[in-house]
Amino acid sequence: MANAPHKSGQPTQRYLDIAEIREDCVVMKDGTLRAVLMVSSINFALKSEDEQQAIIQGYMQFLNGLDHPLQISIQSRRMNVDGYINALKKQEDAIHNELLRTQIRDYTSFIKELVEMGQIMQKRFFVVIPYDPTEGNEKGKGFMSKLSSAFSPAKIVKLNEKRFRERRYSLMQRTSTVASGLTSMGLQVVMLDTQGLIELYYSSYNPDVYDAEKLVDVGKLRVETHF
Repeated sequence: MANAPHKSGQPTQRYLDIAEIREDCVVMKDGTLRAVLMVSSINFALKSEDEQQAIIQGYMQFLNGLDHPLQISIQSRRMNVDGYINALKKQEDAIHNELLRTQIRDYTSFIKELVEMGQIMQKRFFVVIPYDPTEGNEKGKGFMSKLSSAFSPAKIVKLNEKRFRERRYSLMQRTSTVASGLTSMGLQVVMLDTQGLIELYYSSYNPDVYDAEKLVDVGKLRVETHF
């Protein structure tokens, strides 16, 4: 066994369904597209009974108005206060009053201990909107065909520029409709751009190293293009 030739494993990317992320949308290996909305939350328990009923009715109307699937994803992550701590550090350096500097240092230490000891978690809510130009054609597939495609690694379907533009346009229209429906319920909605999508999927697949190894701005990345 020691003298047996080493076989390199398959790259992890082979088992991911994502082909690329560009122009604020995710291109899947099967040629379908995804857009992701980051949505605020509502403290439902603090609402009055009439307000709760209005929210429920609004949500029912929103769901009944959909003619396509969508995914609601909730991520729970340990709260990262590095940005807030750095802002406090800058204030401390800019202040010349020693008493205020001491108070800022004590407050910074308190925040760090509170987050570390309390394991404060932060929840983020996302709505993933798909676009598949072949929607409705799945009925013709047999059970074994669906099962095979579910367990086998996805094959990359390359999109030419014209086809990508058409599908992206349809996806953006669908995304705008979903965002309007969520906004009508009093929610705040933001569509993730290319940088936000990359950071979202990077943190999802690498939750342990995300805080230690931050991503650079996508505009600063050097990309080699092969023709």
